[in-house]
Amino acid sequence: MSEICDNLSRIKDEINSIELRTGRQTNSVKLLAVSKFHPVEKIIEALSCNQFLFGENRVQEAMEKFPAIIEKNLKIDLHMIGVLQSNKIKNAVKISSCIESVNKIEMLDEIEKQCSKIDKIITVLFEYHTGEESKSGFTNEDDLLKALSLCNENLYPHIKPNCFMTMAPFTDDKKLIHKSFSTLRTIAEKCKKQFPLLPLDELSMGMSNDFDIAIEEGSTLVRVGTAIFGEREY
Repeated sequence: MSEICDNLSRIKDEINSIELRTGRQTNSVKLLAVSKFHPVEKIIEALSCNQFLFGENRVQEAMEKFPAIIEKNLKIDLHMIGVLQSNKIKNAVKISSCIESVNKIEMLDEIEKQCSKIDKIITVLFEYHTGEESKSGFTNEDDLLKALSLCNENLYPHIKPNCFMTMAPFTDDKKLIHKSFSTLRTIAEKCKKQFPLLPLDELSMGMSNDFDIAIEEGSTLVRVGTAIFGEREY
């Protein structure tokens, strides 16, 4: 078994162990392999180990790496997880099945515009700012609720809102990390009650260094890169 396969197996075992310890249902947490700055060969290696869910930060890099791979592997589910400029959304919706970094209503407008051109329905997650100062995201609940309200009114027929994403602060203080993730979980629970017709089921929280805490706080999707692929190749 290759090193990447070993890493995937180990991380999935860790996830299952945390699910068991916290009373979560087995396989309730998905593993997204973050492949940014890693070559196609490593992605193909991960595919050979039945890893089909991937994440990329940059649209240009995703367009260079994934079209040929997706053509041969229709099971691939690619998420865009980085900050997206408006002029990158056209290609982002072409290559991906989900955009995890919607951080303003104007992004919804552009995603709907581009998806309508190719008659594609895409899943989105709303990024909410809970801790990491250098990152983007909605910064207050009012704006987030307004965005969800527009989706609830079916103003974006090509967009499927599927809940939220956040990044915890880079700190050794586990209390702050717990607070970051629990804040998003609380907001998600509130939004589910306010918009019961929207499929707000996904909480994308946790990376290589804190996915254990994220799962404890209710994450349904963890984004892991270095622990799978090793150090990035810039």
